[in-house]
Amino acid sequence: MRAWKWLGLAGILAGVATGAAIARDERVRRHYDAAEIRERLHRRHDEAVAREAGDPPPAG
Repeated sequence: MRAWKWLGLAGILAGVATGAAIARDERVRRHYDAAEIRERLHRRHDEAVAREAGDPPPAG
């Protein structure tokens, strides 16, 4: 029975750690301004189009 208690505690701690990591990532993501987000999305789109066409990704 003691092992189940440790397993339960480990599961709870894993859930807390996952929630903390998600919250940290969300805070980092919200610090982008609109221009930075737009530029990153355009760059990712250009890379995806180049990958579809078989071209090397654009530099920069």
